[in-house]
Amino acid sequence: MDNTKRPQHHNPNTLNIRAGKRLRDPLDYHHPYDSMRRYAELLALRHDSTRTRHSYYRAMRLVHEHFGADPATLGEDHFRDYLLHVKTRKGWKPKTIRQTAACARLFFVEMLGCAEWKLFSQLRIRDHDELPAVLTREQVARLLGAIRLRRYRIPVKLIYCAGLRLSECLSLTVNDIFGDGGKLMVRGGKGHKDRMVPLAPEMVQDLRRYWAFHRHPVLLFPNAGRGPCSPDNLAERMRRARSPMPLGSLQRLVVVARNELGLPDATVHTLRHSFATHLVEAGASLHTVQALLGHKQITTTMVYLHLTHRSDQDSRALVERLTQGLPR
Repeated sequence: MDNTKRPQHHNPNTLNIRAGKRLRDPLDYHHPYDSMRRYAELLALRHDSTRTRHSYYRAMRLVHEHFGADPATLGEDHFRDYLLHVKTRKGWKPKTIRQTAACARLFFVEMLGCAEWKLFSQLRIRDHDELPAVLTREQVARLLGAIRLRRYRIPVKLIYCAGLRLSECLSLTVNDIFGDGGKLMVRGGKGHKDRMVPLAPEMVQDLRRYWAFHRHPVLLFPNAGRGPCSPDNLAERMRRARSPMPLGSLQRLVVVARNELGLPDATVHTLRHSFATHLVEAGASLHTVQALLGHKQITTTMVYLHLTHRSDQDSRALVERLTQGLPR
C-alpha cells in the first residue's frame, strides 16, 4: 500500500492471486463425445472467460447425461422434452433455463448447422420478481460487531463499504489500494472489467493496520492456513501464504454472525446489496451506483429503487400531495 516498505518473500508470478475455485478450461476436459470436444473449441473461440466457457459446457453436459447419448444425435423434440423436464420437474429458475436454451442454440444451430428450431422463438420465460435482501445500516453495524476476529471482520467491512463482490475483495493486492487518493482498483471484475471505487479514510486506515499485521508482499487478504493461533505464528503463515483467504471462510463467519443476531437473510452478498441501497437512500444517482457496482446495464441497478426507504417515503408524500384538495 502507499508509502509503505513491503517485505519481499515471494515472486508474485508464482502466487495464486485470484480468490475462489480455479476452474479448468473445458478444452482440457475428458470429452465423452467428439461433438463435445468441438463445442469446447467453439467456446474457446467465442468467450474469454473460463467461468463462462465452463458454464456453457456444463449446460450441454447435463443434456447428454440426461439422455445418455451423444447430444449431436438429439433433435428438437428431445430438447423440448428436456426443457419441460427441468422447468416442471426440476424447478429451475428462468435465468438458468434461458442460459440452457442459449447453449443449445450455439451447439445445434451454430456449430452443427441445424436449421433454426422453432422452439427457440417460442420460448417465453420471464424472471420472477424477486427483490434481494437488504440490511439496515444498524443491522450492518451489528453484523460486523458479531464477527469478532479482525482478519475476518475487515474484509467483510470492505465488501460493504466498497460494494464489492466476495471474490473481488479477497483477490485484492496491496497494489490495488491507493490510500493517499482514497481509491481502490477492482481488477478483472465480472465481465473482465476494471473499475475504481472510492474509499473512506477510516477504511484506508483499517486496511493499513490489517496489512501491517501480516505484511504479505502481494496479497491484501492472504490465507491464514492452519496451525497455532498465536499472533506471531498467524502473522508468519499469512506472510508466506500462496493464495488468498478462501471464500468459504467469510461465508461461514457471516452465517454464524447472522444466526447469533437472528438475521436469516444476511449473506456476504447481502452487504453489497445493502451498500447500493444505502447509497440510493442518501441521494446517489443510479448511474453513480451503476459505476461503483460495475453493472453493465442500468436496469440491473434499478432494482435498488424498490429497496430504499427513501423511495417509499417519497412516493407516500407524492400521493398525499395529489390527494390534498380533492372533493370529499
